Amino acid sequence: MKAWVKNLIFVLVILLVAGGIWLWQEANRRYGKVAVVLYGDNQQVELSLAEDGVYDLDTGTYTVHLQVEDGKIRFIDSPCPDHLCEDFGWLEKSGDYAVCMPASTLCRIEDS
Repeated sequence: MKAWVKNLIFVLVILLVAGGIWLWQEANRRYGKVAVVLYGDNQQVELSLAEDGVYDLDTGTYTVHLQVEDGKIRFIDSPCPDHLCEDFGWLEKSGDYAVCMPASTLCRIEDS
């Protein structure tokens, strides 16, 4: 077998392995996690990070708005006075969390 054919096969194998690893990580990142949201008077909801959407949760004081997109979640359009919860940005890794104190809301990422 010629050297260039061997090199081509080697490169193709490396690309296939790298692509497989990337697909596995992407699927695990997006579909293997949930956002657990604790809000209001001891209410709790789990939001799948696999399905994009905007969720409105009435805490009794404020209605918080959460956006799920591409396996991540964040606070958006906060009605509270300081908007600090929006500064947490996107949450995507297990253990990431964001808090909106005026609305008594905690959002954290967990493995499903």
